[in-house]
Amino acid sequence: MLFSSIPFLYYFLPIVLLLYFITPKALKNTLLMLASFLFYAWGEPRYVLIMFIAVIASYILGLLTENENHSGRRKLWLTLSLLVGFGMLCYFKYVDFFITNFNAITGLSIPLLEIALPIGISFYTFQLTSYNIDVYRGDTKAQRNFINLAAYISFFPQLIAGPIVRYTDIETQLKYRTHSFEKAAYGIRRFIIGLSKKILIANALGELCDIFKSSNDKSILFFWLYAIAFTLHIYFDFSGYSDMAIGLGSIFGFKFMENFNYPYISRSITEFWRRWHISLGSWFRDYVYIPLGGNRVNNIKFIRNIFVVWMFTGFWHGAAWNFIIWGLYFAVLLLLEKFVLKKFLDKHRIVSHIYVLFLVMISFVLFNAADIKEALVYVGGLFGYGAHTFVSAEFYYYLRSYAIVIFVAIIGSTPLPKKLISRITAAEHVEPIFLAILLIMCTAYLIDGSFNPFLYFRF
Repeated sequence: MLFSSIPFLYYFLPIVLLLYFITPKALKNTLLMLASFLFYAWGEPRYVLIMFIAVIASYILGLLTENENHSGRRKLWLTLSLLVGFGMLCYFKYVDFFITNFNAITGLSIPLLEIALPIGISFYTFQLTSYNIDVYRGDTKAQRNFINLAAYISFFPQLIAGPIVRYTDIETQLKYRTHSFEKAAYGIRRFIIGLSKKILIANALGELCDIFKSSNDKSILFFWLYAIAFTLHIYFDFSGYSDMAIGLGSIFGFKFMENFNYPYISRSITEFWRRWHISLGSWFRDYVYIPLGGNRVNNIKFIRNIFVVWMFTGFWHGAAWNFIIWGLYFAVLLLLEKFVLKKFLDKHRIVSHIYVLFLVMISFVLFNAADIKEALVYVGGLFGYGAHTFVSAEFYYYLRSYAIVIFVAIIGSTPLPKKLISRITAAEHVEPIFLAILLIMCTAYLIDGSFNPFLYFRF
């Protein structure tokens, strides 16, 4: 079920909210767990069992880890929890990738399993993994109430596409959270803003990207129009979902971490990754990068750590070589900044900003390719390789058609709209009217339109 859908907005969510606020405090997490499993089963009923098994395994192994005094057996229980979580992830997400590459190397023809990817498995696997590691480290106590742990993992606002919520961040909230009009008002505002980013901006840009891909008249400028459109599309699609998740969490009394902080105003790739998909970056920092030694090692090991983290970051996004190359691409850029470019970027503000936008656009063209072959064609097209001409009538047509939404998206990716909206809605009664208008517009688009996928559902 999509957040940006009529069934969710006008049936599922109102009913769940009504039931939640009339349910006694002791049963609220039970209701959230049941509602979340229903939300997940709406699209993929058979894969609810997979998530349920993963939660049971983490619950049991977390208790065993905490109650075990022998260090060797504690490591055994942690290892088993990692094997269960990552085993499921590898089976559903990566097994065909490994078979395909094994066949290419050996010349064999082992048939692919062609297993459908359970939605959100990459996100909830990382949440369960962080829970078990934190229990092993002694950073938190194992959760003795199974319903509380299941509610944490399955909580529908962040189940499908994050943000990746750490158990340690909401452990207390699972038991003692409070509800207030202020939290609900903030949550509603945040949800509608995120919904608007998704429906009014991301969907329109996504349509332009699809038009480009199906076009037979790809000029150099059309390639660049596509690169700009997709760079904006992925930001508004993913950050819009994060806004909706954070808003829903607030309505139910939870406080989730921010996942985006205007990444396109960055002046270095290092800064970009502090502002983009913050929950994923912090997860890899705390559970991969720092355990490897982080930057408190010699340069050779530091370089190794960067490449390991970014190879896994790319691979986490998808079982294809272009994702791995995408991750390694950023590893190279981060190392160049660390050892070569830092002083230059700090000194030249405008150049550094252009540098970030240019490299990020190229990275997202690579990211959105179906495979390595298409990635080479699309990246090459930006520089004239394979493009039919420099400019075409089709480019002019779609530039005119989408100029307004592109302009709005560019401005919207900066802090300026937030400041303007804050001033506009500061007047009494203006904010509810403003939000109501946005919700009506989004509803009209949903009723009238058909293009409404969430990009990060495939991860």
